Amino acid sequence: MHLDHIVLWVEDPMRSVEFFEHAVGLTAMRVDEYRAKQVQYPSVRVNETTIIDLFPRAAAPEVNKIPGAAGTAGHLTNHVCLAMSEAEFAELQARLTAHGIAFGRFMENQFGACGSAPKAFYFRDPDGNVLEARHY
Repeated sequence: MHLDHIVLWVEDPMRSVEFFEHAVGLTAMRVDEYRAKQVQYPSVRVNETTIIDLFPRAAAPEVNKIPGAAGTAGHLTNHVCLAMSEAEFAELQARLTAHGIAFGRFMENQFGACGSAPKAFYFRDPDGNVLEARHY
């Protein structure tokens, strides 16, 4: 089993694509289809098996109309954790700094899916969603 995708509610999906592509270093997906209004949202690829969908917050009222979904749409998550190699961790820090994106203090020995991560930090996307970066 693995994590397939995460959905983040965002004000401007294209602004979020830019952030995740350029500041975080992920690969944009379905951008042309989104611009052509063929799909409801674009996504970014985390790895070969996991993506983040960037769903426009303006669609929340429609999602809340789906049977069984009332009140579920439009909320921020607590945080999403991205695990990576130590080299990727350093590269992410450099990209965030280059884009003027603040990140929190380094935490050490944080528990996660793969055990204890030597270092981790938090940062926010343009919509205030909190992301954690860590390496094992």
